[in-house]
Amino acid sequence: MKRRTRARELALQFLYQLDLRGEALLDEAKTYVAAEERDSETTQFALRLIQGTHEHKSEIDGMIQGVAQNWNISRMAVVDRNVLRLATFELLHCVDIPPKVAINEAIELGKRYSTQNSGAFINGILDKIMNRTKKAAPSGTVVEAGPAMEEELPDLAAEVEREG
Repeated sequence: MKRRTRARELALQFLYQLDLRGEALLDEAKTYVAAEERDSETTQFALRLIQGTHEHKSEIDGMIQGVAQNWNISRMAVVDRNVLRLATFELLHCVDIPPKVAINEAIELGKRYSTQNSGAFINGILDKIMNRTKKAAPSGTVVEAGPAMEEELPDLAAEVEREG
């Protein structure tokens, strides 16, 4: 399995737990990822996804809700909701990831961890988000992760390596 695919899988698993168990679990992200994966590049990317998705959750949920016709985000399957959050974070805040890659990876996660029908549902929502994002951003505009996140990521990865 590719490193980034594995990182997305770990991020989804943790975001799922976070969704069900609450905010207090966030402090366990480093420990969880380090226990599940030894590769530092994979752990760093998984932590980036977890932290970024959590930090931008309100914005992400608003974006998903804005395109999900006849679907309230709180009534979506927990796996589907978190796959959508993860991929929406990638679409909005990860300039190093092509949108098609983020969408395809999300579809595969949905199929693997939810139902066969989840792939089409996830694809439809993310395609609308991608199209809205393209229309909203002026040509040549680059959307990046916030500076607070960028400053913390190397520290998280280094801490995981030291503890590992």
